[in-house]
Amino acid sequence: MNEDIEKSIKTFCSKLSEMYKYLEIEDKKKILEELELKSGKVDFWNNQKIAKETIDKIKSIKIILDPFFKISNLIDDLKILYELIESDDEDTFNEISVIKDEISYLFEKLELQVLLGDEFDECHAYLTLHAGAGGTESCDWADMLFRMFTRFVEREDFSFQILDIQPGDEAGIKSVTILIEGSYAYGLLKSERGVHRLVRISPFDSQSRRHTSFTAVDISPKLDDEVEVEIIESDLRVDTYRAQGAGGQHVNTTDSAVRIVHLPSGTVVQCQAERSQHKNKATAINMLKAKLYEIEQDKKRKAIDQLYSDKGDIAWGSQIRSYVMQPYTLVKDHRTDEQIGNVQDVLDGNIKRFIFSYLKRLK
Repeated sequence: MNEDIEKSIKTFCSKLSEMYKYLEIEDKKKILEELELKSGKVDFWNNQKIAKETIDKIKSIKIILDPFFKISNLIDDLKILYELIESDDEDTFNEISVIKDEISYLFEKLELQVLLGDEFDECHAYLTLHAGAGGTESCDWADMLFRMFTRFVEREDFSFQILDIQPGDEAGIKSVTILIEGSYAYGLLKSERGVHRLVRISPFDSQSRRHTSFTAVDISPKLDDEVEVEIIESDLRVDTYRAQGAGGQHVNTTDSAVRIVHLPSGTVVQCQAERSQHKNKATAINMLKAKLYEIEQDKKRKAIDQLYSDKGDIAWGSQIRSYVMQPYTLVKDHRTDEQIGNVQDVLDGNIKRFIFSYLKRLK
């Protein structure tokens, strides 16, 4: 038993040392000190935009530093307990086991952050769901996925705002676009882009037959103003319409909602979150910028390793993941072969295993 503990300590120390170099911990500590000094100044909140960007940077650095130093402290605790342990000291053995499990969990969390090193992984994200063919059944499936993603957002302590929503004719939603705000929101959720397939006994079928439904999920990063994406005004068709969702009397009685069509690519974005048509247009332009950037990145990825097939032009039959509720229960990711039998747990937002497997596949 003592040899196993000693071996674990050596393994943990070695991994921590590698992480220290790879994650440039010393540099991150210096940057964090500078940012926290800046955030402590009296006039810090005079410029709300810069202040928010600074807070977001602090959070993104702490996401790495906090688990790293917690692991370091736990390893120190483990070393002390190892020195004090006696052959019949069952309580200490149990405490060591708990600490080892926590260290392993924190290493997994840190390794996930290591995988999130691509450009824009740290960004907030736009998430759009489109129900496939199938009427009410598909609209209900889109609504179930919407709940799954918002539950995931809550688990990660992110926040979200509905930018546009088109309800189904009888139930569910035809489409919805939300802005998810949180450090590494895009990096985590980019794995979800593609077609999601549901197999179940339909609650809308009086004969209780099994139905297959599809919903397309699109993810793009929320780009800041420094990222240049050329948009020619003459390439755009801007339509205004009356907002359909809740939002106050003014929203529902004026043409405040905005839909923008990028004619060369056929890309459509829309926003009805604000009372002001001007603000909705500005948000829609930002969304369009993000989607056009993502289209260009898709083309580059296709040329390199055909990763574009993961999204598959959002064509039915090219699903990235299947959720089977009858005749058995199983969620399977077709890109990584990751499988989870507890469908309800996944639909409650526990999708981290799929995300982790996908990110490891990319590296």
